[in-house]
Amino acid sequence: MTLLFLEGGNYMGLFILILVVMLLPAIIMTLIGFGLKKSKPKTAKILFIISVTYIIICLGICGSMMT
Repeated sequence: MTLLFLEGGNYMGLFILILVVMLLPAIIMTLIGFGLKKSKPKTAKILFIISVTYIIICLGICGSMMT
């Protein structure tokens, strides 16, 4: 299955994998933050801040490496 994505110069599978690694942790942290928003608002706020920081750093570093 993996060879199908990377065969013959078609690197779309690798590109999708890099995007998933870049965005998925921030999305998960945001969803956990929304889940904790009512019971622990301070923890949720910290998770939101970490998520935004992760996105800014990841899009800056990984995005510049991809171009």
